[in-house]
Amino acid sequence: MVETIQRRKLYQEVLDRLMDRIRSGEIAPGAQLPSERELMEIYGVGRPAIREALQTLERSGIVEIVHGERARVVVPTAERLIAQMAGGAMHLLRTQPDMLEHLKSARMFLETGTARMAAERATEEDVARLQLKVAQQRASMVNLEEFIERDMAFHREIAMISGNPIFPSIVESLFRWASEYYRPLVRAPGAEEVTLAEHQRIVDAIAKHDGNAAAEAMHAHLSRANKLYRTLIRT
Repeated sequence: MVETIQRRKLYQEVLDRLMDRIRSGEIAPGAQLPSERELMEIYGVGRPAIREALQTLERSGIVEIVHGERARVVVPTAERLIAQMAGGAMHLLRTQPDMLEHLKSARMFLETGTARMAAERATEEDVARLQLKVAQQRASMVNLEEFIERDMAFHREIAMISGNPIFPSIVESLFRWASEYYRPLVRAPGAEEVTLAEHQRIVDAIAKHDGNAAAEAMHAHLSRANKLYRTLIRT
Protein backbone atom coordinates (compact mmCIF):
# COMPACT_ATOMS: atom_id res chain seq x y z
CA MET A 1 0.00 0.00 0.00
CA VAL A 2 1.40 3.40 -1.01
CA GLU A 3 1.05 6.10 1.63
CA THR A 4 0.08 9.54 0.47
CA ILE A 5 2.51 12.41 1.13
CA GLN A 6 1.20 14.60 3.88
CA ARG A 7 1.23 18.32 3.27
CA ARG A 8 3.13 20.02 6.08
CA LYS A 9 2.62 23.49 7.39
CA LEU A 10 5.45 25.99 7.08
CA TYR A 11 5.89 26.35 10.83
CA GLN A 12 6.56 22.60 11.10
CA GLU A 13 9.44 22.92 8.66
CA VAL A 14 10.84 25.84 10.65
CA LEU A 15 10.37 23.87 13.87
CA ASP A 16 12.28 20.86 12.54
CA ARG A 17 15.18 23.00 11.36
CA LEU A 18 15.45 24.86 14.64
CA MET A 19 15.31 21.57 16.55
CA ASP A 20 18.13 20.20 14.38
CA ARG A 21 20.28 23.21 15.28
CA ILE A 22 19.47 22.87 18.98
CA ARG A 23 20.11 19.11 19.06
CA SER A 24 23.42 19.46 17.22
CA GLY A 25 24.61 22.06 19.73
CA GLU A 26 24.83 24.79 17.11
CA ILE A 27 22.46 26.74 19.37
CA ALA A 28 23.56 25.72 22.85
CA PRO A 29 21.50 25.64 26.07
CA GLY A 30 21.33 29.18 27.44
CA ALA A 31 22.01 30.76 24.05
CA GLN A 32 19.57 33.03 22.26
CA LEU A 33 17.99 32.14 18.96
CA PRO A 34 18.25 34.57 16.03
CA SER A 35 15.63 37.32 16.04
CA GLU A 36 12.29 36.76 14.34
CA ARG A 37 13.39 38.95 11.43
CA GLU A 38 16.63 37.00 11.01
CA LEU A 39 14.75 33.69 11.09
CA MET A 40 12.33 34.99 8.46
CA GLU A 41 15.28 35.80 6.19
CA ILE A 42 17.11 32.51 6.90
CA TYR A 43 14.12 30.29 6.14
CA GLY A 44 12.29 32.48 3.66
CA VAL A 45 8.97 32.42 5.49
CA GLY A 46 6.65 34.97 7.06
CA ARG A 47 6.41 36.04 10.68
CA PRO A 48 3.35 33.82 11.50
CA ALA A 49 5.31 30.63 10.70
CA ILE A 50 8.25 31.78 12.82
CA ARG A 51 6.08 32.72 15.77
CA GLU A 52 4.11 29.48 15.69
CA ALA A 53 7.35 27.47 15.62
CA LEU A 54 8.75 29.44 18.57
CA GLN A 55 5.53 29.10 20.53
CA THR A 56 5.58 25.34 19.96
CA LEU A 57 9.16 25.20 21.28
CA GLU A 58 8.12 27.24 24.30
CA ARG A 59 5.16 24.95 25.09
CA SER A 60 7.55 22.01 24.91
CA GLY A 61 9.85 23.67 27.42
CA ILE A 62 12.73 23.86 24.93
CA VAL A 63 12.93 27.66 24.73
CA GLU A 64 11.71 30.49 26.90
CA ILE A 65 10.33 33.72 25.46
CA VAL A 66 10.50 36.99 27.35
CA HIS A 67 8.72 40.00 25.87
CA GLY A 68 11.14 42.28 24.08
CA GLU A 69 13.95 39.71 23.95
CA ARG A 70 14.99 36.96 21.59
CA ALA A 71 13.93 33.40 22.46
CA ARG A 72 16.53 31.58 24.55
CA VAL A 73 17.22 27.83 24.66
CA VAL A 74 16.37 26.53 28.12
CA VAL A 75 19.08 24.88 30.18
CA PRO A 76 17.55 21.43 30.73
CA THR A 77 17.01 20.18 34.29
CA ALA A 78 14.86 17.47 35.81
CA GLU A 79 12.92 20.15 37.66
CA ARG A 80 12.03 22.00 34.44
CA LEU A 81 11.02 18.77 32.73
CA ILE A 82 8.68 17.72 35.53
CA ALA A 83 7.28 21.25 35.87
CA GLN A 84 6.16 20.95 32.24
CA MET A 85 3.90 18.10 33.34
CA ALA A 86 2.25 20.01 36.19
CA GLY A 87 -0.69 21.48 34.28
CA GLY A 88 -1.60 18.17 32.71
CA ALA A 89 -1.19 16.30 36.00
CA MET A 90 -3.52 18.66 37.86
CA HIS A 91 -6.10 18.46 35.06
CA LEU A 92 -5.91 14.66 35.20
CA LEU A 93 -6.45 14.62 38.98
CA ARG A 94 -9.42 16.99 38.77
CA THR A 95 -11.16 15.18 35.94
CA GLN A 96 -10.35 11.61 37.03
CA PRO A 97 -10.50 11.50 40.86
CA ASP A 98 -9.49 7.81 40.97
CA MET A 99 -6.05 8.89 39.72
CA LEU A 100 -5.35 10.36 43.16
CA GLU A 101 -5.04 6.84 44.56
CA HIS A 102 -2.49 6.00 41.88
CA LEU A 103 -0.57 9.17 42.68
CA LYS A 104 -0.52 8.34 46.39
CA SER A 105 0.67 4.82 45.57
CA ALA A 106 3.48 6.22 43.42
CA ARG A 107 4.46 8.61 46.19
CA MET A 108 4.52 5.78 48.75
CA PHE A 109 6.76 3.66 46.51
CA LEU A 110 9.17 6.49 45.80
CA GLU A 111 9.43 7.97 49.28
CA THR A 112 9.90 4.72 51.15
CA GLY A 113 12.74 4.09 48.73
CA THR A 114 14.34 7.51 49.18
CA ALA A 115 14.05 7.18 52.98
CA ARG A 116 15.92 3.87 52.79
CA MET A 117 18.58 5.39 50.55
CA ALA A 118 18.93 8.38 52.86
CA ALA A 119 19.56 6.08 55.82
CA GLU A 120 22.27 4.30 53.86
CA ARG A 121 24.01 7.44 52.59
CA ALA A 122 23.36 10.27 55.06
CA THR A 123 26.31 12.13 56.51
CA GLU A 124 26.25 13.98 59.82
CA GLU A 125 25.67 17.18 57.85
CA ASP A 126 22.69 15.61 56.06
CA VAL A 127 21.14 14.57 59.37
CA ALA A 128 21.73 18.07 60.78
CA ARG A 129 19.87 19.57 57.79
CA LEU A 130 16.95 17.19 58.35
CA GLN A 131 16.82 18.14 62.03
CA LEU A 132 16.77 21.79 60.97
CA LYS A 133 13.88 21.10 58.56
CA VAL A 134 11.86 19.60 61.41
CA ALA A 135 12.64 22.58 63.66
CA GLN A 136 11.69 25.04 60.92
CA GLN A 137 8.41 23.23 60.33
CA ARG A 138 7.63 23.30 64.03
CA ALA A 139 8.26 27.04 64.06
CA SER A 140 5.79 27.49 61.19
CA MET A 141 2.82 25.83 62.92
CA VAL A 142 0.95 29.14 63.21
CA ASN A 143 0.88 29.56 59.43
CA LEU A 144 -0.86 26.85 57.39
CA GLU A 145 0.71 27.77 54.05
CA GLU A 146 4.22 27.90 55.49
CA PHE A 147 3.68 24.65 57.40
CA ILE A 148 2.77 22.89 54.15
CA GLU A 149 5.81 24.37 52.40
CA ARG A 150 8.05 23.21 55.25
CA ASP A 151 6.45 19.78 55.02
CA MET A 152 7.32 19.57 51.35
CA ALA A 153 10.87 20.82 52.03
CA PHE A 154 11.41 18.03 54.56
CA HIS A 155 10.42 15.32 52.07
CA ARG A 156 12.49 16.94 49.33
CA GLU A 157 15.54 17.06 51.62
CA ILE A 158 15.34 13.31 52.20
CA ALA A 159 15.16 12.73 48.44
CA MET A 160 18.19 14.97 47.90
CA ILE A 161 20.34 12.77 50.12
CA SER A 162 19.94 9.99 47.54
CA GLY A 163 22.27 11.93 45.24
CA ASN A 164 19.90 11.45 42.29
CA PRO A 165 18.75 14.91 41.10
CA ILE A 166 15.56 13.47 39.59
CA PHE A 167 14.16 12.18 42.90
CA PRO A 168 13.78 15.57 44.67
CA SER A 169 11.96 17.03 41.67
CA ILE A 170 9.57 14.09 41.48
CA VAL A 171 8.94 14.10 45.23
CA GLU A 172 8.16 17.82 45.19
CA SER A 173 5.91 17.48 42.16
CA LEU A 174 3.91 14.59 43.62
CA PHE A 175 3.53 16.57 46.84
CA ARG A 176 2.38 19.73 45.08
CA TRP A 177 0.01 17.95 42.70
CA ALA A 178 -1.82 16.38 45.66
CA SER A 179 -1.41 19.29 48.09
CA GLU A 180 -4.92 20.70 47.65
CA TYR A 181 -6.31 17.32 48.70
CA TYR A 182 -4.10 17.16 51.78
CA ARG A 183 -4.99 20.56 53.22
CA PRO A 184 -7.87 19.15 55.32
CA LEU A 185 -5.34 16.76 56.92
CA VAL A 186 -3.23 19.67 58.15
CA ARG A 187 -6.30 21.40 59.59
CA ALA A 188 -7.41 18.29 61.51
CA PRO A 189 -7.08 18.69 65.32
CA GLY A 190 -3.56 17.78 66.45
CA ALA A 191 -2.43 16.98 62.88
CA GLU A 192 0.62 19.23 63.07
CA GLU A 193 2.03 17.53 66.16
CA VAL A 194 1.43 14.08 64.69
CA THR A 195 3.18 15.08 61.45
CA LEU A 196 6.16 16.49 63.34
CA ALA A 197 6.46 13.39 65.51
CA GLU A 198 6.39 11.17 62.43
CA HIS A 199 9.01 13.31 60.71
CA GLN A 200 11.23 13.05 63.77
CA ARG A 201 10.94 9.24 63.76
CA ILE A 202 12.05 9.21 60.14
CA VAL A 203 15.05 11.43 60.95
CA ASP A 204 15.99 9.27 63.95
CA ALA A 205 16.02 6.15 61.76
CA ILE A 206 18.12 7.91 59.11
CA ALA A 207 20.56 9.12 61.80
CA LYS A 208 20.99 5.49 62.92
CA HIS A 209 21.55 4.42 59.29
CA ASP A 210 18.71 1.94 59.67
CA GLY A 211 17.24 1.64 56.19
CA ASN A 212 14.43 -0.70 57.15
CA ALA A 213 13.33 1.51 60.06
CA ALA A 214 13.48 4.63 57.87
CA ALA A 215 11.38 3.01 55.13
CA GLU A 216 8.89 1.69 57.71
CA ALA A 217 8.63 5.11 59.41
CA MET A 218 7.99 6.78 56.05
CA HIS A 219 5.43 4.12 55.12
CA ALA A 220 3.61 4.62 58.42
CA HIS A 221 3.68 8.41 57.96
CA LEU A 222 2.21 8.35 54.47
CA SER A 223 -0.25 5.56 55.32
CA ARG A 224 -1.60 7.56 58.26
CA ALA A 225 -2.11 10.57 56.01
CA ASN A 226 -3.86 8.45 53.38
CA LYS A 227 -6.19 6.86 55.94
CA LEU A 228 -7.08 10.26 57.43
CA TYR A 229 -7.75 11.60 53.93
CA ARG A 230 -10.18 8.75 53.22
CA THR A 231 -11.95 9.41 56.55
CA LEU A 232 -12.30 13.11 55.79
CA ILE A 233 -13.74 12.68 52.31
CA ARG A 234 -16.41 10.32 53.67
CA THR A 235 -17.64 12.91 56.24
